[in-house]
Amino acid sequence: MNWVLLIIAGLFEVAFAASLGKAKAATGIESIYWYISFLICLGISMLLLIKVTQQLPIGTAYVVWTGIGAVGTVLVGILVFKEPATFWRLFFITTLIASVIGLKVVSQ
Repeated sequence: MNWVLLIIAGLFEVAFAASLGKAKAATGIESIYWYISFLICLGISMLLLIKVTQQLPIGTAYVVWTGIGAVGTVLVGILVFKEPATFWRLFFITTLIASVIGLKVVSQ
């Protein structure tokens, strides 16, 4: 169950990063709504990470959480914010995914 919560926490990390991107592009009251979304997603992500680290090693949990956030944020950047999808960006994201999976496998 802790691994599921860790994945959810990572997804909320992606959501808070995406909220920042949307807030930057928005104007007026819409930007305030995106900043509120950022704060809510940040809070949920941190609370879940705190809960997970009570059972999983902090080093492993933090790296997996950060990895999910990094990969997800790059993908959101490419798909939503039209950032470039170069070979090297995709290559290193793939190696990051492989590393996160490897940590999960060795941290049973």
